[in-house]
Amino acid sequence: MGVRARGIGIKAALSGWNLSWAGFCSNQQGEWWLLGQGVLILAVIILPAWPQSALTGLSLTWRNCLMISGGSLLAGGVVLAVASFFALGGNLSPLPEPKPGIKLVQSGPYRLCRHPLYLAVLICAAGVMLIRHSTLHLALLIALAMTLRGKAKREEQGLVRRHPDYRTMFSGQPAIVAWIPGLNWSIEDAS
Repeated sequence: MGVRARGIGIKAALSGWNLSWAGFCSNQQGEWWLLGQGVLILAVIILPAWPQSALTGLSLTWRNCLMISGGSLLAGGVVLAVASFFALGGNLSPLPEPKPGIKLVQSGPYRLCRHPLYLAVLICAAGVMLIRHSTLHLALLIALAMTLRGKAKREEQGLVRRHPDYRTMFSGQPAIVAWIPGLNWSIEDAS
């Protein structure tokens, strides 16, 4: 089943983002949250494990377990991200300010939590942390979680403004992860 067959055009999903240098300078639509997210994701991808000696004290069995667990998390995060991308369709935007005319999505991964794309990013970052067994990557994961929390709260403020029924439709769902303090809040807390 192709992308068009599902009614989701890649071009439609990637259009209407209203990215501009003026916006980045003024943070009009929450561009600084996007910048922080991008920098942290890039750091997770390109920075080497630190300290390097962290893996030397582990047995080969433990290192293999960490690699397999991390690889599984990374693969699962990618699958969740792709599913979330397709569920959002034309509503997709990298900015926390919702695009005009969007429709609320409650299907697919959006049945699990209010921000499954952010959950996917965190799962991928956790996978990289385990693969590299890196204290630095643990710190980056925590920083990324705090950044995505702030971005999600800004996004929810815009969603409540555009869709007053957002509160009632999503009030029982976890924000990102129900059982991790700081990654679950009520919609009223975002306002």
